[in-house]
Order: sequence, then structure tokens, then C-alpha cells
Amino acid sequence: MKKTFLFLSLVFIQFVNSQELALVKKNSKIGYISKDGSFKIEPQFKSARSFSEGLAAVENNGKWGFIDAKGTWVIPADFKDAKDFNSGIAIVQKDKDWVYINTKGEIQKGPASDKLFDFNDGVAFFRQNNKVGLINNKMTVVLEPKYDQIKPFENGFARVELNKNWGIINTEGKELVEPTYTEIGNYFKNTTWARKDKTFGLVNAGKFIPVDGAEKIWDFETQDLTFAKKNGKIGYIDLKGNWAILPIYDKGKAFSKNLAPVLVGKKWGFINPEGKFVIEPTYNDAEVFSTNGLAPVKENNWGFINEAGKIVIPTQYGITTNAIIAMFTQQDKGFIDGVARVKNEGKWGFLNPDGTVLSNQWFENAELFSKSEKKQVAETPTEKPKQETKQEAKPASKTTKKPVAKKK
Repeated sequence: MKKTFLFLSLVFIQFVNSQELALVKKNSKIGYISKDGSFKIEPQFKSARSFSEGLAAVENNGKWGFIDAKGTWVIPADFKDAKDFNSGIAIVQKDKDWVYINTKGEIQKGPASDKLFDFNDGVAFFRQNNKVGLINNKMTVVLEPKYDQIKPFENGFARVELNKNWGIINTEGKELVEPTYTEIGNYFKNTTWARKDKTFGLVNAGKFIPVDGAEKIWDFETQDLTFAKKNGKIGYIDLKGNWAILPIYDKGKAFSKNLAPVLVGKKWGFINPEGKFVIEPTYNDAEVFSTNGLAPVKENNWGFINEAGKIVIPTQYGITTNAIIAMFTQQDKGFIDGVARVKNEGKWGFLNPDGTVLSNQWFENAELFSKSEKKQVAETPTEKPKQETKQEAKPASKTTKKPVAKKK
């Protein structure tokens, strides 16, 4: 009997700790709702940000601090501005200076840097003498400044530039692809696309494999095919650089659930990995399938279809893109973690997969759900195994504050 009780207790704790909350704005005040649609923190803040690693930055009387998932102040509102926690560290503006703090609100001092940069995947950039290196969340140098720039890490890998050439490193600062390419893509299954002078190809195990006729290649996402352009048309290549689907489409997007949206003329449909239409091109626009098997499609407005091409949620909504790239395999549009953020008659809400509106509520603004529990942050970053080269992470000292409290 005692063992059963302990098991149930552990399950309960797991459930509580894995709770997700979404920032919403109602009656000009910001609060947070859970996945059942109920308010866990009643609307009361003028400005606030989404939860990140168990804490949310909120403004109180012109100053910023951090609350937990119960709405309790964990770090007092003593800062002029505050950014999200990542890897157990956040950047805050104290008086005129930007500084790092930990989840206890204690200032963390790193090596000298021209500017402070956000943490991501356990590391952050630091810049000295116009060269960029890496520090970990213990403020220890992981990589001495040596690159001209480093792009934000994605799934544990980052593009780096040295003398106008590009390569790839991991969070330990190890070079996985030597910076010898004019342009480079993301790192997926030990492979990346790259451009060498005017030739596009793939790089694997240090070897550059030209892709026949490729004029452009996009990032690999969740499957072993990505789209590429040849003679002005879009087709799909595999991880060996072969044209798996001939370039005959006007536009294309990533494969997910073995289906990819493609444009023929003015209409979008979906093909399978053999290049055959599973869903005929009848839509004005289309996005990739989410993990729950639903994809956004547009007629006059947006709705959702299943993998058989049947409209399961009427095309009557606006949809939104997550400005910050969703982690790992989540899609930018459509259903993310079981709900889809949509707009209807100027209000924002969340759809369930059956088309019902979460708690039948609409808001002046609604942000994506995010985990509200604190994460255990490793002392040293671990290596973890999307289209164009991303913009360099902006330094906190020149960052424009994200207007999360405003209607989008």
C-alpha cells in the first residue's frame, strides 16, 4: 500500500511540475492561463513576459522583477528592464548597466565583454576586440574569442564566421565544420548544406558534395528531405545530395508527417516523399503538418486539415507565427503542444484539435504556452543532436524591448 501511495505521489508531482501557462491580456491587464483555460494568475499586470524556466518577468510601478507560477514575487521588481531566463541566467538592466542574474536574483559576473548576450543552449557569446567566444552559465570561458561572429545556437549547434567564411561549432566550442564556406545551413544528422563560391552542396564528415544544379538549399527540419531550387523551380534532395523529388514546383516548404506543402501555379497542395500529390493543390496557402496530424490551410482565411486532406476546422481564422523559433521539432504555425493560437474578429484565443475554443475565451492578446516549472541546469552544457542563415543575437544593451503586452 505504501508503494502505491508513493507512486501516485510521484505522478502527481510530475503533473504539477510539467504545467504550462500562457500569457493573455484581458481588460488591458495581463495574466496567465493553464491548458484547461482557467486563470492561474489573474490579469493584473500592465506589462509582462511569458514564463521561461519557471519564472516570468513582469513590470510593477515602472520596475521589472520575476514571479513564479503561483504569482509570487521571487525576484523583487528592482530592474529598469528584464529579459527571459535561459540556462538559469537572465539579463536585466540595473540602473544604466545590463548585468546577468541567476534565478535567485544574484548578479553573476562573467569575463569582460563589449556587450552582454542572451544565453541559449547553456552558453552565451562574449565579445572582446571584435572577436566572439563562448561562456557557460557558470560564467566560465568555454571558447576564447576567435570568430568574427556566431549565430544563435539551434539544437546545440551554431554557425560561425571567420574571415568571411562559415562553419559550424557545438556548445563546447568544437568545430564540426571548418569555416571554409561562403554560406552554410543548420546542422542535421551530422550534415549541413553549404555554398562554396557559387556551388551549393552538402557537407558530411568534412566532405563537400555538390548538388547537381542547385541554386539554393533550405535547412533540413524533421525529415531526411529538404527543398532546394534548380532552374527557378523547387524540388527535394536527400541527405546524400540526390534529387529525391524533381524540381517542378513553384514553391515548397518542409516535410512533416511525410507530407510537404508545394505550390503549383497559384494553388497549394501536399505531396508525399515520392513526389505524388496526396492532397491536391486547391488552397491559397498552406503550412507544414504539426505533430498532431493537422496542418493550416488558407482559403480566404485559415483553417486546418487532417492528413487525408479533410477540413476538420473551418477556414475562418487568422494564424500566427512564433517569432522565436520553436524548440526542436515544433512548428512555427498551427498546433504547438496541443493547441493552436488563432485570431478571430480582432481577438486571440486557442483552438483545441476538435475545433473548440479553449474555455470559450478570446483575449486582446495571447502568447504561446510555455513550461512554468524550473529546469535543472547542468553545470556544463551538453551537446544535443531549420531556413536562411539567422540574424546574429542582438546584445542586451541595444535590444528593443519585445512588446508582448501589445496586441499583435
